[in-house]
Amino acid sequence: MPTPEAIRSQIEQLTSNLIELSLSIDQNYPSLREKANGILDVGLGSSIGLSLVLKNQPYRNIYDELDQSRMFNIKMVDGALVQLMYRFRQGILEAHRLAFFPSPYMEEFQNNPEIYKEDEMFAEVIAKNIVPFPFRFDFDSREEVVVEQKHPQSHLSLGQYKNCRIPVNAPVTPYYFMNFLLQNFYNTAYIKFCGRLTVFSNQFSETIQDSERNFVYVQIPAGA
Repeated sequence: MPTPEAIRSQIEQLTSNLIELSLSIDQNYPSLREKANGILDVGLGSSIGLSLVLKNQPYRNIYDELDQSRMFNIKMVDGALVQLMYRFRQGILEAHRLAFFPSPYMEEFQNNPEIYKEDEMFAEVIAKNIVPFPFRFDFDSREEVVVEQKHPQSHLSLGQYKNCRIPVNAPVTPYYFMNFLLQNFYNTAYIKFCGRLTVFSNQFSETIQDSERNFVYVQIPAGA
């Protein structure tokens, strides 16, 4: 199982990769903070803005708050914000939040595609039929939170739907999250640059319950 130090190092390296490939236009490198009761947080050094994400607010307000308070690890070339946050207790992963918040201000790209059509970085954002939407890979192993089938330990949430929790078979490492993001939402750049991204093979163990396999769920690489 990846350690807190390994996760921080992985985020740092992937961030550096995206800077080198001009896919990141702004970034905050991860902090490793020790708290009481054996807790280690790999994150952004602040929880400002996170409560707003869970409230009934217009998406633009949420995006603006996260952007202005710099609650992101990476700001992608099209303005999308990426969050990579992990919590360990006694060296064991307790929770993670891996989120993607696309920019709601895409009119310039979509209304003036001739400006960007020569730049392959923007190939996935200039089409007028694209509707940007946020998603998160969440993990929480606390007994008071987990409810089999209703609130899986590891799950994928699409949009801001309160009860959208698609089971995932295991917690997600930064590498698999970023690989998923680039391959599916920045595919043109991914095809060109995937060979220049640092590969990390470490994985978390499976946490999915047998009953949750009877529903549609997401399968990611997992350790024994």
